[in-house]
Amino acid sequence: VQLQASGGGLVQPGGSLRLSCAVSGPTQNTDIMGWFRQAPGREREFVAAQTWSGGFRYYADSVKGRFTISRDNAKSAINLQMNSLKPDDTGAYYCALNRKGYGTTNSRDYEYWGQGTLVTVSS
Repeated sequence: VQLQASGGGLVQPGGSLRLSCAVSGPTQNTDIMGWFRQAPGREREFVAAQTWSGGFRYYADSVKGRFTISRDNAKSAINLQMNSLKPDDTGAYYCALNRKGYGTTNSRDYEYWGQGTLVTVSS
């Protein structure tokens, strides 16, 4: 399985961005697709996750109500729509796949990772 993240960029506070994670290789409905982010000097933190089937979604409290994770069936991709962006949302965003079927917020439970895409929220 290979993951390719894209869509990062520079945006003003209050703006929006949509990240995409293209997934190549076999997938299962029980796979958990996650987004994590890492700001300079800080540890990688969980942002959002969903099962490949879309039956389960979970968000970090810091992004709940502002970010939406979804699957693009046509492109075999997982998207992260980010609205009302804040400077604290700045960081490298990574998509990841967890095939264990358990563990949603711990990065150690994810076996496959894409490269990061940089999001900068600044005026």
